[in-house]
Amino acid sequence: MALPESTSAFDRYASGRLIAASNGWKDLLVRIYSEYPVRKSIIVPGVAEPFIVRVLSGTAVVEERELGGPWLRTRVETGDFFLTASQSPYELRWRSIGPEPFGTMHLYLGLPVFARAIEEVFEENVGTIHLRDVSGFKDTFLAALLEGLRGEVSSGRPASPLFVEGVAQALAVHLARNYTKLSRDVREYKGGLPGFKLRKTTELMAAHLEEEFSLSRLAREADMSEFHFSRLFKRTTGLTPSQYFIQLRMEKARRLLTETNKSVIEIGLDVGYTSPSHFAQIFRREVGVPPSGYRSFSLEARMNSR
Repeated sequence: MALPESTSAFDRYASGRLIAASNGWKDLLVRIYSEYPVRKSIIVPGVAEPFIVRVLSGTAVVEERELGGPWLRTRVETGDFFLTASQSPYELRWRSIGPEPFGTMHLYLGLPVFARAIEEVFEENVGTIHLRDVSGFKDTFLAALLEGLRGEVSSGRPASPLFVEGVAQALAVHLARNYTKLSRDVREYKGGLPGFKLRKTTELMAAHLEEEFSLSRLAREADMSEFHFSRLFKRTTGLTPSQYFIQLRMEKARRLLTETNKSVIEIGLDVGYTSPSHFAQIFRREVGVPPSGYRSFSLEARMNSR
């Protein structure tokens, strides 16, 4: 059973190569990535659930900021964690340091199990308790829990529902005890789209990058009017659906430029641009350099990291 429809599931903002992923786990969604050495900027959607990132390998400088705000820099290494339940989209970028690949584990904890832990720990109105945002910290107990999940998701065999449920409960109680704060301001979550609808629509986008953008198809998938879907999508991600679609196209184009020997024309066709000049124009506008320049930069970065 996947995360319940009343909670957010994992969305497609993450970049890098997907190494392993949970499938149908109750109250937990886990992805393991091998990240690109340099990531200029991504928009992380606002979510209601606790979101944890664990650095599995490598060292990097990670920068975060609220949209339009100042950048906050953190140097992270193997074993470090990030924790957030940001109700507003924020911007993230990083740069690897040293030769070791930068690998991460991403985890969402379902709201129902976290809410039960809050009620048990505080015996107060859950709306007055908020998860703290923490960057670049270490936690031995949290590391042990996530290492167990890492083994489960990477084993190649079906996960044990009993094990996953037990870890989810232990994780929820640990976060409630150690990473929450009491607030007298009861704030309503304003993230926008329910996470399961965000995942469905962004996965639909990713599966049809070579086709023309269709707002009506996405709205039908979310079972909403086009206007309502567009408004909630932007509230969640900070981008309009069409802007997000272009970002997915550019992410795939960057990956093809760095991981294949395909020509720029072929890559443009793969991500839906029949005109090479139009593809180059959009790529330069979104990434900051032309496709050929990005390929040269990425090649030089890989050679320097060896």
